[in-house]
Amino acid sequence: MAKRIAIAVHGGAGVMRTMTLVQQEMYCNALGLALDAGHRILAGGGASLDAVTAAVVALEDDPLFNAGRGAVYNAAGKHELDASIMDGATLRAGAVAAVSRIRNPVLAARAVMEKSPHVLLVGRGAEQFARQHELPLVRTTYFNTQERREALRKGLKGHHGTVGAVALDRRGDLAAATSTGGYTGKLPGRVGDSPLIGAGTYADNSSCAVSGTGWGEAFMRIALAHEVSARIRHKGEDVMRASKAALKMLAGIKGDGGLIAIDRRGNIAMPFNSEGMLRACIRADGRRVVKIYR
Repeated sequence: MAKRIAIAVHGGAGVMRTMTLVQQEMYCNALGLALDAGHRILAGGGASLDAVTAAVVALEDDPLFNAGRGAVYNAAGKHELDASIMDGATLRAGAVAAVSRIRNPVLAARAVMEKSPHVLLVGRGAEQFARQHELPLVRTTYFNTQERREALRKGLKGHHGTVGAVALDRRGDLAAATSTGGYTGKLPGRVGDSPLIGAGTYADNSSCAVSGTGWGEAFMRIALAHEVSARIRHKGEDVMRASKAALKMLAGIKGDGGLIAIDRRGNIAMPFNSEGMLRACIRADGRRVVKIYR
């Protein structure tokens, strides 16, 4: 008998009190479009890997989010983007980091997973690999947006706009993907949790799929995404309890952010300890949720 399907996406967590009602509506609409892009694939019998890829591509192409087109500027006024993807059925994973010319870093991450023996490629090497596999490369000006330039000028760092998706398909396979521009004013060469398997992204059919958003340095220190999986596997916790417990560990190192997680039965958790988190899901029972605040 075919299993039920489910998907969740996020568009960042952090300080959001300055968002106007119009902005809130724009973000929720954009989240909904990405959610639908992934869910259509699942509903048609497609793979969870394809679903999370489609959802993250939609978010990367939307300048509202700090990934792809809307990536933030580093301290040198440049863009360095990171992304990763993981297949829960095989534990295969791929990632790219500190890239500046790949239009959709999540597509490059998937190519690393499927077309190389490696997990992570960075910088020019990753861009050369993307070119060899005919992925779209763009001029660095493609990522320029006035809003992000103003954020750099004002030194704004409170909103983590990383995007991600997790999904369960009809075969019972889980997948997760994450993409980011990092945070405004980061040092050139800085790499956060998003392209690091086990920190910002993790998927394992025996437990769950996870994508995180927040202060990457804190996520790396506790291997947040893998922590959720480990608590399910070794302590028998459900996905909500495991997600909340992992997130609670951030408090001890003054980390903030949130995560989305889905287990092999389609249960979804979307906890956060920041002011808000842009998040949306279509649960296994078909219920649709799109939220920013609690």
